[in-house]
Amino acid sequence: MKISRWMLVAGTAAIVAAVALAGSIGVSKAPAAAAAQFKSALVSDVAGFNDNGFNANQLKGLKKETAAIGGKYYALVSHSSSDYTPNYTTAINDKANIIIAAGFLLGDTMNTFSKNNPKTKFAITDDSAAFVGGRKNEEGITYATQEGGCLVGVLAAEYAASKGTKVIGVVGGIEIPPVDSYIAGYEYCAQKAVPGTKIYVQYSNDFVNESACATLAQNEINIDHAQVIFQVAGLCGDGALTAAAAAGKVGIGVDADEFNVAPGHILTSALKKTDVGVEHAISDAYHNTWHGGKDILLNLKNNGVGVGKTGTMVKSSWKTLMNSYRAKIIAGTLKPPAVCKHAHCTT
Repeated sequence: MKISRWMLVAGTAAIVAAVALAGSIGVSKAPAAAAAQFKSALVSDVAGFNDNGFNANQLKGLKKETAAIGGKYYALVSHSSSDYTPNYTTAINDKANIIIAAGFLLGDTMNTFSKNNPKTKFAITDDSAAFVGGRKNEEGITYATQEGGCLVGVLAAEYAASKGTKVIGVVGGIEIPPVDSYIAGYEYCAQKAVPGTKIYVQYSNDFVNESACATLAQNEINIDHAQVIFQVAGLCGDGALTAAAAAGKVGIGVDADEFNVAPGHILTSALKKTDVGVEHAISDAYHNTWHGGKDILLNLKNNGVGVGKTGTMVKSSWKTLMNSYRAKIIAGTLKPPAVCKHAHCTT
């Protein structure tokens, strides 16, 4: 994966027009015989499908939409990046009608296969079709995660201020645009809600190793005095949440509602509904509503991103403030950036 593509994708929202989502998911319009022959494949990233959120929810969406159609599905697990090509080869050999890449890291592999298999449809979560290849057989599944990051940033800043400090932290996974867009919104709205808030950001360069993320969280708490740790590192980040809890601090989950990862110590979670994105891509391929070379965008307005359950430590006044930010974002009067200004973030 080349850094130049990471930098390009970070500005996708400002460059590539995303299409509006149709409401056709879960509705079969084709004859039963055609439906039975339709095959969908999902290739995981290195976290597999047991990450409690990002990949697991995509598998959920794959199963749900395939069941609605009446076709077949293939869930192909990647234990390392070396599994990407064999998994795509398996899907091609099994004549899958659509192959979905479960994340940004699979972009280069998808590019190669979409070029060589023009009659097969390809979709990718957290990347833009324009920057993978821009071909008519490609569709990007994108998320305005800076919007959810913004909302949890408001709560984080208010919580830290209530503790007599203005310090919050982030434990990121790999430094790529889908991670940094969360951080961008978090940083922007935290400082907007509570001016002077300081945000410390560290990357584990991993999405699986929980102990690596736990160590970074401990550093931000013990050295930087962070009151809140926002994890943007998948399964690895769950280690950051448990480390925050052990230190008597609070954490913010990512992608799925992680309220039960560290009971009593979760402020909230920034949601990315990756199951819904996968459902839309499969539906587009099956119902011939394919947005060739373009992206579908899930955001606050269409309920594709959001905020999970909030802990008892969250005051009603903070929720009111957060919801005012939500209303402004939906109305278009507040636009959190997708690229963060923090020194550690990709620019």
